[in-house]
Amino acid sequence: MEGYKYICKLNELQENVGRKFIINDIEIAVFKINSGVFALSNICPHQQTHLIYDGFVEDEFVVCPAHGWKFNLRTGKKDSGSNGLDSYPIEIIGNQVYIKVHPIKYSW
Repeated sequence: MEGYKYICKLNELQENVGRKFIINDIEIAVFKINSGVFALSNICPHQQTHLIYDGFVEDEFVVCPAHGWKFNLRTGKKDSGSNGLDSYPIEIIGNQVYIKVHPIKYSW
């Protein structure tokens, strides 16, 4: 799995609770929900707050605790408007979670 780094065991992630990882000096928020594990930039584009991991999970969205902006966990796209978060691919092998350090860049 070229470009992927091990971050944790799957059972170490709590359902609907974010966890912050710093990989190659990049802050990444990882979320486990019933439909999978997803990783987004931990930095909200609104005022550059480093709090996405601490956001409230609602269906397949995370709500930034600083200002209430809502982002899709699969894509990082903001629920309205053109801003979004970088999204990072996740691979799960057995009980091990790996993340690709290079984000998927979407055009909003």
